Amino acid sequence: MSDSLERLKILINSSTPIVVMETVEEMRAVSLVRSACAELNMAAFEWSIADGLVRSGSKTPLAPGKGEEERANAALAALGPDAGGKTPIYHSREPVQALANMESMTLEAVFILKDFHRHMDDSVVVRRLRDVGQKFSTNRRTVIITAPTITMPPELASLVEYLDLPLPDWQRLREIIQETYTRLSKTYTLHLKLDAPGVDTMANNLRGLTEEEADRAVSQALVKRYALCPETVTDVLEAKKDLLRHSGMLEFIDASENLESVGGLDNLKHWLAQRQGAWEDAAREFGLEPPRGVIILGVQGCGKSMCARAVAGEWKLPLVKFDTAAVFDKYIGETEKRIQKVFQVAEGLAPCVLWIDELEKVFAGSGPDSASSDAGTASRLLGAFLSWMQDRKAPVFVAATCNNVTALPPELIRKGRFDELFFVDLPNQAERKQIFAIQLSRRKRNPADFNLDQVAAAAREYSGAEIDAAVQTAMYASYSSKQPLTTQTLLDALKATVPLSTTRAEEIQALREWAQQRAVPASSAAAKGEGA
Repeated sequence: MSDSLERLKILINSSTPIVVMETVEEMRAVSLVRSACAELNMAAFEWSIADGLVRSGSKTPLAPGKGEEERANAALAALGPDAGGKTPIYHSREPVQALANMESMTLEAVFILKDFHRHMDDSVVVRRLRDVGQKFSTNRRTVIITAPTITMPPELASLVEYLDLPLPDWQRLREIIQETYTRLSKTYTLHLKLDAPGVDTMANNLRGLTEEEADRAVSQALVKRYALCPETVTDVLEAKKDLLRHSGMLEFIDASENLESVGGLDNLKHWLAQRQGAWEDAAREFGLEPPRGVIILGVQGCGKSMCARAVAGEWKLPLVKFDTAAVFDKYIGETEKRIQKVFQVAEGLAPCVLWIDELEKVFAGSGPDSASSDAGTASRLLGAFLSWMQDRKAPVFVAATCNNVTALPPELIRKGRFDELFFVDLPNQAERKQIFAIQLSRRKRNPADFNLDQVAAAAREYSGAEIDAAVQTAMYASYSSKQPLTTQTLLDALKATVPLSTTRAEEIQALREWAQQRAVPASSAAAKGEGA
C-alpha cells in the first residue's frame, strides 16, 4: 500500500489531471485516495450515479488534514446550501453536470469518479472530461476514475496516468488475518488456537488474492470454525481455489503427484532435481536466479502434461493452470488486460508453477499476418507474454507443453524466455517396463506377478497413455470374465490396440527430425532402433 500511496501523491502533486485505477477493490482505492489527500492537506470529493458529487467521508468519517476542513467548507459554501453532507451538490448526479461543477471549483482537490466507465461512450461526457482535464493540468487538481475495467478514448490519452493496486504481500496478508480476527471478535466469541507459524502458513495460502478477497476468505473461515485454528489454514486455501476458478483464467490444480509417478524421462527429471529450491533465499545468496521454465514437446500421450503437473508436486509448490480459452475476449484491448491480470495473480502466488497446456494454441496466428483475422490480438498477447517471461522477478516457473512445435513463433523458444526445450519421444523398453509397473501398482496389482519384459516388448512404439489404456482394458476383461489379471490378459489388450505411432507415423518422424538438433531429449537411454 505504501508504494501505491507514494505514487498517487506524486501524481497529484505533479498536477496529473486524470488518474485511472482499474480495480474491483473500490473501497481500497477510495481509502488510498483519502489517505493521500489527508497527507497532502487537500479536499476530496466522490461521485457516483446514485449519490452525485459529495464530500469524501460524508458517509464514512475521515479525519481531515490540517486546513482541509476550512478550504473544503469554503468551496462547498460557494456551491450552495446543498453542497456537502449527505446531500449531493446541486445537479451533480448526471455525469456532465458533475464535471461542470468540478470545473467551476477553484479549490485544490481530488475528485473520485466511481464506475465512470459506463459513461465513456457518451461523446458529450468525453468532451467535458477532456475540458476538465486540460484545466486541471495547470494546477493541483486531479480526477481519479475507478472501475473494474475501462477503455479510455484516444482524445484523453495524453491526460491520463494509470495507477495499479498491487496484490497484498505476505506481510499485508498477515495483517489482514489479525485485523479480521479482531473485528469479528467484537461480534462473535472466537478462540485463538493457531500459533505464529500457523498464521504464517495461512498468510501464504492467501497469496494471489486481493485484499478484499483475502478478508472475505478469512472471515468465512473464522465464522465457520468460531476459531483461528489449524483447520482455518486449510479453509482459506480451499476458498482461494474457488476464487481462482471463478475468475475464469486460472485454475488451482491439485499437485499431489511427484516425478516418481512419471515413467522414464530421466534427463528431464535430473534437470528439474538440480533446480529444486532455487527460488529460496539461500539460493539467492549463492548467486542463483529462480528457474524460468521449460517447454516439454513431443509425441502425444507420452506424459508431457503429467510431468508438468508432477513438477509442482515434487517441488511442493502451488500449481495453477492457465485457461487459454477464457483469456481471449471479443473486445479489443480486453484480452491484453486479462493476460496482465494472469501475470499479476501468478506473481502474487509465487513461488508457484504456472502450467500452460498446448502452448501452440495460445499463440496460434501470432505471426505478422495475424492482424487481418484478430485485429492483432494474438501478436500483442505474444508480445506481452515474452516481455513478462524476460523481465519478471517473481519466482514463477512456467511449465508449458506443446504438441506442434512448428506452430510456435521462434522468439518464444529462444533462451532467455524458457530455460530449456525438452523432447519427449515414445518410451523405450526400460521405460515401458517402468510405466507398466506404475500402472499396475496404481490398480492394486503387484508388478512382480507379471512378466514385465514380455509385455514391454509387446508394447513397442506404444505411448504411455496407450499403455495405461491397455492396462485398463485388460482390467475390464478380467473383471468381466471373473478371471485374475495376468500377463496374457495384458498381451491380448495390447494386440487389440493400434498405436498412434502407426496411424500417424509420418508426423512423429517429422517431429523427431525437428527435435534432433533443436531440443534436449527428455530420456537419456532411448534405445536405438525402437524409435523411442
